[in-house]
Amino acid sequence: MKIGILLSRFPFPLEKGDKLRAYHQIKELSKSNEIYLCCLSDKDVRPSHFDELKPYCKEIMVVQLSRLTIIKNLIKGLLFSKLPLQVAYFFKKSAKKPIVNFFRSNKVDHIYCQLIRVSEYVKEVKDIPKTLDYMDVLSKGMERRIEKSKAYLKPFVRIEASRLKKYEHFIFNAFENKTIISEQDRDLIIHAQNSSIEIVRNGVDLAYFSPRRKEKSFDLVFTGNMSYAPNVDGVTFLVEEVLPELWKKSPSATLAIAGASPNAKVQRLAQKNVTVTGWVDDIRDYYACSKVFIAPMQIGTGLQNKLLEAMAMQIPCITSTLANNALKAKDRENIIIANCVDDYVTAITELLENNQLASRIALNGHDFVRQNYDWKSTTNQLEKLFLST
Repeated sequence: MKIGILLSRFPFPLEKGDKLRAYHQIKELSKSNEIYLCCLSDKDVRPSHFDELKPYCKEIMVVQLSRLTIIKNLIKGLLFSKLPLQVAYFFKKSAKKPIVNFFRSNKVDHIYCQLIRVSEYVKEVKDIPKTLDYMDVLSKGMERRIEKSKAYLKPFVRIEASRLKKYEHFIFNAFENKTIISEQDRDLIIHAQNSSIEIVRNGVDLAYFSPRRKEKSFDLVFTGNMSYAPNVDGVTFLVEEVLPELWKKSPSATLAIAGASPNAKVQRLAQKNVTVTGWVDDIRDYYACSKVFIAPMQIGTGLQNKLLEAMAMQIPCITSTLANNALKAKDRENIIIANCVDDYVTAITELLENNQLASRIALNGHDFVRQNYDWKSTTNQLEKLFLST
């Protein structure tokens, strides 16, 4: 089967959740299909990144988005269009025809689009069946940001949330198949037929994220792209609200914040017992050298890949109900759930002081991920969906 894949970003390096999902799906799909990859990019793609995808793709096309084009799109989108800014940002009108021609000239049997950001390019294509991966419910994620946004930004965030909600509904019927990561996200898509959206979960590379022994340098670790709003919000809550209460009981407790692109707010969190690393070459080192992984997510949608990675490496994990709704781990069996400052302090203290509990949660979490989150099985499910249309 010839599969055309359209992405809003080049899927390497793997510092963002959408890149991670796309990369592993491409890798698995390429084992029995020809992949024709088209990516939008607002940055130059390094030759080494290109080389990472070449073994899995028959042909790769990159559509460069200039800063000027993006600024024009955002102004036009805000003033003269009803498109969500997330869609307007990635839409280059002059690229629409070349993208469609790329897929048609290569005679692809199916077009797979990741995120609504790219759907404008192919929504009118009728001669090739198409699948849209909503991945997350972007409208709900934006809606959850309203109350935490600065006063002058709230009206714009509210408008964007409304536009996203309408667009998620509008674009539904332009695609034969729709996929999403979790049930909770599927139920938030406003459409009478949202139950027809196929749940295609993420996986984790179990060969790469495997248990390893390493001296413990940190009590806690939080990982992720540290310019992504839900990560910034979660780690700020952790450092400014949870840790001061934890330090009353355990003054020496330490935290590593490991991840790419820490914004100014995250960088200011660095202090005596809090290390902000920025980009690290091998994130496994920070999982392995930490006693507990913590993801106190307060906003956002979708599945937290960081939890899958930490659990795969046999690190006991703490997270919120919001994050676990997608993960579906069992509280105090595979993971520990917390939702307020006192809950988090209690959970952290328990895992740091009770080695037996920490070991049980770590082992059970590892088994849970192995049984439920495998890229091969989830991508086989996706391939079957393509073949059905």
